[in-house]
Amino acid sequence: MLQPQDQEELTTVRVQDPRVQNEGSWNSYVDYKIFLHTNSKAFTAKTSCVRRRYREFVWLKKQLQKNAGLVPVPELPGKSTFFAGSTDEFIEKRRQGLQQFLEKVVQNVVLLSDSQLHLFLQSQLSVLEIEACVQGQGPLSVTDAILHYAMSNCGWVQEEDSHSALLARGDFSSSFDGGSHLPKSPLESLPHWSDVSTEDSQVESPESEDDHHPHPSVTAGLLPVDSVALTDRDKEQ
Repeated sequence: MLQPQDQEELTTVRVQDPRVQNEGSWNSYVDYKIFLHTNSKAFTAKTSCVRRRYREFVWLKKQLQKNAGLVPVPELPGKSTFFAGSTDEFIEKRRQGLQQFLEKVVQNVVLLSDSQLHLFLQSQLSVLEIEACVQGQGPLSVTDAILHYAMSNCGWVQEEDSHSALLARGDFSSSFDGGSHLPKSPLESLPHWSDVSTEDSQVESPESEDDHHPHPSVTAGLLPVDSVALTDRDKEQ
């Protein structure tokens, strides 16, 4: 029988439940639930649930590649504006691609050492908030930001009452300048979405200069795998 210290570390990550946010408006988009369950010491929270949109995945890949150097980062599903099929088929294909991307990322020890990945997977901070947090410019350290989100149960509340989830983390997110990306309304049907529209393809592009992408002067730090949640702020304390 394996002793506790000899147990194999396993991480399960699922991308599921695509939903339209801001349906019917010019800035509507689809986001996806990311469920993670693990016994790995690399993660602060053993179970988490957040929602992310494709644009945030593009940002994550760019940041991971910047910090990983020569280590290749898995590819994201394509961002084609034109698709020979239904909207639902496109969303499902993208969902599968996003899940494959994350499954490969969390198995890579170099990529797993990036604190931005952990905040992406285990908090609902926006990309600007993540950048501020890893630079020690936010109200909480990486560890505290993840634990705050976990203890507030926002990841689970949002599946039942997205408005309650927003209220639960209101004071925390207001401490950042960047705002947050909590879903405004859970929608079951997917009649409208802008992630494949001509307008949104320009906004979603990795080269797009919008307020969701990192400022050139901001760079993220790498953290040891066994202490991925420790930041310079933690060490000073």
